[in-house]
Amino acid sequence: MHTGSRPIIDFQIEPSRYRHWRIEADGDVAYLIMDVDQAGGLSEGYELKLNSYDLGVDIELNDAVQRLRFEHPEVRCVVIKSGKDNVFCAGANIRYLGKATHGHKVNFCKFTNETRFAIEDASENSKQIYICAINGNAAGGGYELALAADHIMLVDDRRSAVALPETPLLAVLPGTGGLTRVTDKRKVRRDRADVFCSIEEGIRGAKAVEWRLVDEVVPNSKWKETVAARAHEIAARSDRPTDAKGITLGALDRKIDGDRVSYSHVAVEIDRPRGLVTVTVRGPSQAAPASVEAAHALGDKFWPLTVARELEDAILHLRANEAPIGVVLLRTEGDAQAVLAYDDFLAQNQSDWLMREIRHYIKRVLKRIDVTPRSFIALIEPGSCFAGHLAELAFAADRSVMLVGTRKGDNRAPAAITLGAANFGWYPMGNGLTRLETRFLGEPDTLVQAKAKIGAPIDGEAAAELGLVTVAYEDFDFDDEVRVMLEERTSFSPDAMTGMEANLRFAGPETMETKIFGRLTAWQNWIFQRPNAIGEQGALKLYGSGVSPTFAKERV
Repeated sequence: MHTGSRPIIDFQIEPSRYRHWRIEADGDVAYLIMDVDQAGGLSEGYELKLNSYDLGVDIELNDAVQRLRFEHPEVRCVVIKSGKDNVFCAGANIRYLGKATHGHKVNFCKFTNETRFAIEDASENSKQIYICAINGNAAGGGYELALAADHIMLVDDRRSAVALPETPLLAVLPGTGGLTRVTDKRKVRRDRADVFCSIEEGIRGAKAVEWRLVDEVVPNSKWKETVAARAHEIAARSDRPTDAKGITLGALDRKIDGDRVSYSHVAVEIDRPRGLVTVTVRGPSQAAPASVEAAHALGDKFWPLTVARELEDAILHLRANEAPIGVVLLRTEGDAQAVLAYDDFLAQNQSDWLMREIRHYIKRVLKRIDVTPRSFIALIEPGSCFAGHLAELAFAADRSVMLVGTRKGDNRAPAAITLGAANFGWYPMGNGLTRLETRFLGEPDTLVQAKAKIGAPIDGEAAAELGLVTVAYEDFDFDDEVRVMLEERTSFSPDAMTGMEANLRFAGPETMETKIFGRLTAWQNWIFQRPNAIGEQGALKLYGSGVSPTFAKERV
């Protein structure tokens, strides 16, 4: 498939096409085995030696984590391990990073971060608990992968070690949360973390346990049986069903035709001359099922799951393949009450494992929007269905513009926002707050007033007064005001817009997640551009050549 004349990066994959991972089930435990095909790089010009990885390896990992949650409800513990003897993972492939564009590197790190958080979300919210069994060196991104697990085991063979060597070797930072997870999650002492992140060889054995870099070391002679025993012990803590049947995540109904990407419930239309794209999400065409059994029977065609999968694929496609498109218009079409009916169905059946998975998946898709470097503008017009969890799209947007009433000659329902219980706790952002809590940080009374409106359509004037939208315009002003706003937005520096949006989206408390996507991503983004990393005498350029890099010594 191509976008224009360029081959696209496709995030759709399924296990029969994996080249780097495999899943082996053992009752309530699954082994997620990393066995990277050295010749299976996403592009040419490098080999994925020592279980090093590129974006293609991560796309498979993301898919495997998702399938374990939906297709294997019986699995209560997942063990991440290597399929190679005496090698765990050497981290992101350096040759790949050296050849990649700056934008590709940043998107790669972001997607990898999201996958790490999906692993942690599975452990916390799906009770599909991850442990990591390290048999060899876990360096850089390899150790960062381990850090996403709840429990880390390290073989005690005098060779295997954990390391974050990016600073001394490459003049960059660990790009997928290593610094933050070491201090905030593993609670490693600051001075010890400073030492650990400044040495190439890493730390092994009992010292790794003492410093809390791993949870236990196991003699080589007892490695396999101890890993298996620990996995089954941890699985016993889970509440996942033992006799449920999973659902298969089939291929998406997607068609790419020039500047249009169409799915069954999502449409993407790119306007290249104006530098913007319209993403339209369509509400359900059928009523919510009569029973949870009927929802299970629908499998991946159950509307909330289908639309979440399609929206996620659309967002990832825009990130990876449409870098010059800086503004995303969010639209919806359909019956607001039908959307609320599906939300109510999810709430009424929240004890069911599949309904729980779907709600947490919707949460993760919305979070992808929160961290996507595009200007999101929601257009709330007659016939739209910004209701319940689809209203979260408007609250995730950087701005929202609403039409007051209807257009002349338009017999569709007047533009409205309809709040539901889903807007008040189901889908927290990375800061731990809902989007409405974040929106009304300085106006707690407004949040109370908004909650009193659950279920009732809120028109343009009322929505603007309540602060649910940025502005509401009458029909005769709407189109011109939107046009001027878009012309202004697309005239600004994309770099400045990305920085501004990322700073403004995460008001309120700082969490490990906001640190990684905000602070760490911002620093890594900058450091990846510095001559000390990518200049002709920089560490990334000279890595493996035998020539030491030459660093400019000025602190900036």
